[in-house]
Amino acid sequence: MAAPATDVSAVLVEGPWRHRLVAAHGARFHVAELGSGPLVLLLHDFPQFWWAWRAQLVALAAAGYRAVAMDLRGYGASDKPPRGYDTPTSAADAAALVRALGERDAVVVGHGVSGRTAWALPSLHPGQVRAVAVVGAAHPLVTHRVLLDRLRGGGPDGARGSLGTTAAALARQLPVLPERRLVHGDGVERVLRSRSAPGWPHPRDVERYAQAVRVPFVAHSALEHHRWAARSAVRADGRRFAAALRAGTRVPVLQVRGELDPTVGPAALAASGRYAHGPHRVVQVPGAGHYVPEEAPERLTGVLTGWLAGL
Repeated sequence: MAAPATDVSAVLVEGPWRHRLVAAHGARFHVAELGSGPLVLLLHDFPQFWWAWRAQLVALAAAGYRAVAMDLRGYGASDKPPRGYDTPTSAADAAALVRALGERDAVVVGHGVSGRTAWALPSLHPGQVRAVAVVGAAHPLVTHRVLLDRLRGGGPDGARGSLGTTAAALARQLPVLPERRLVHGDGVERVLRSRSAPGWPHPRDVERYAQAVRVPFVAHSALEHHRWAARSAVRADGRRFAAALRAGTRVPVLQVRGELDPTVGPAALAASGRYAHGPHRVVQVPGAGHYVPEEAPERLTGVLTGWLAGL
């Protein structure tokens, strides 16, 4: 039996934050906003939505920042157009949102698939980014090289991700079937548990994300982000994107990795750091998996606020 679709109201979770729809880059983006001060823009991972940053919204606002967590294009209560799920478009979405929020620039924090966006922003839209924090994501050129090597049948080396992670990325290239697996049964829970440390997610988290992914068109849109990332390794638009990022970035960069994160290893973390030519800090969170914002919210908040104060 097919899982019932969810109304978009399921992602408008009540709390101390304010929900808004903001027009930017030809689309409408849903954001949850709290606090005042310098803008910190929070970008979520797959298969999540803005709510993944709930703990950081409160903590950053209390620390004197304007914290804004957005639903990516295709997720949550944001628009879900038929195209635009490539990393350059995601970067343009974020940069346009900064301007639409009335700000000149922002510190951008990206997790997982949005970590690619955070890495790309200083190269593609330097005027809108003061600094970037990347949680659980290698630099796009590192993952680009991993996928190319895997497609060519190359063996593992220290900078490459796990075979399981690469296999999962390639499996998402199939039509229709990945969407069905995601929205039916324990599809969302399997994704979350495969990347997290033991003890997370809690049943309430699973239910929240399972409801969010059943909002019409979300499952397809979410998977399209991954499909472009894999296909870009052998496409002309991917080569143009890679060329734009090759020089690296000189804005301050914070890299955060959960010690047990299977999606990005220590060697990939080090390889990514070679593209950070400005102030650069690396933090590994003991006992946490991929979903550090929720598995270790207090630790991540402390790392972020300390780093932001130093900027």
